[in-house]
Amino acid sequence: MKVALVHDWLTGMRGGENVLEVFCEIFPEADIFTLLHVKGSLSQSIESHRIFTSFLQNFPAVEKKYRWFLPLMPKAIESHKLEGYDLVLSSSHCVAKGIKSGGAPHLCYCFTPMRYAWDMYPQYFNRQRFSAPVLAAIGAVMPYLRRWDQRTANRVDKFVGISHHVADRIKRHYNRDADVVYPPVDVDFYTTAENPVKREGYLVVSAFAPYKRVDLAIEAFNRLGKPLHIAGGGEDDKRLRAIAGPAITFESGASRERLRELYQGTLALIYPGEEDFGIIPVEANACGTPVMAYASGGALETLVSFEAPEGRQPTGVFFKDQTAESLCGAVERFEANLGRFRDSDAIRANTLRFSREVFKSNVEKMVEKFLKEKT
Repeated sequence: MKVALVHDWLTGMRGGENVLEVFCEIFPEADIFTLLHVKGSLSQSIESHRIFTSFLQNFPAVEKKYRWFLPLMPKAIESHKLEGYDLVLSSSHCVAKGIKSGGAPHLCYCFTPMRYAWDMYPQYFNRQRFSAPVLAAIGAVMPYLRRWDQRTANRVDKFVGISHHVADRIKRHYNRDADVVYPPVDVDFYTTAENPVKREGYLVVSAFAPYKRVDLAIEAFNRLGKPLHIAGGGEDDKRLRAIAGPAITFESGASRERLRELYQGTLALIYPGEEDFGIIPVEANACGTPVMAYASGGALETLVSFEAPEGRQPTGVFFKDQTAESLCGAVERFEANLGRFRDSDAIRANTLRFSREVFKSNVEKMVEKFLKEKT
């Protein structure tokens, strides 16, 4: 079977590329079509495939500034000419799902409909991040992007979302139903500590982008006066450091080994943003660490609240409102119920359903079912 894999861009190994890596293992002879490719930035199993890029690849500085070319991305993905394929499998959070399949059945594994065009437009495009002229230009282009995004949803024969939260968004924006297959998390690497360690303080692991709401965690822990360690970096680095009190510390550039160590040594992970799935809380749980999360998005599907029915091991505490007051209340509830979170192995057990092996098996079943439906 001749397979075309489609991915928005290939600039490094993140959650989406971990998904693509599994697709490459299932279809080792597949061709990959993408907007641009930073050679050497991906795993060998991806780099070993034939990779076709769009005309964006030839633009100066595109490897670092590719997001600025968003208005050109629809035309760029449509510039690929797919012919003679038996299956097109796209993994899309931007424009990959809009590729013209050349008549082949098109199955889309959707991370989310374009967030910056829909649900999170204000968080991505605001006066804190862009000047008034830039915002005006973005505002002029966005209606075109939204129309294109909705219209090209009809090029997909079947949508599969990464969570029920995303499936609901696909229904809302595209008026299409979607199955759900949870993405893989490296629960074989993120594990409980071989030797018990004393857990101290609280932890945030995050990119420093506005919608991640790291500022909310800082505000809450400034009030509580409790130690909070923040591992991450990004555009909001200076602003976040400026508002942090003396009990808050920062660390940038942490390796996977260091993150595992941090997960294993903290009382709980703080997760104040809304994510489509949320790999970080699952990594923390895989290390036996409970999570305090905003009660929205994928966290509602991956975590088990301590208020769950008797007999289920809780893996986290939710806070209802995205405010410092609500998070402070969650910390108080967590500390009043610490005894229910002491069994690290039981917390970890909930994460095994997100393993790479489970994901690979689910993808194979997903593709087999889809092809049967198309014949």
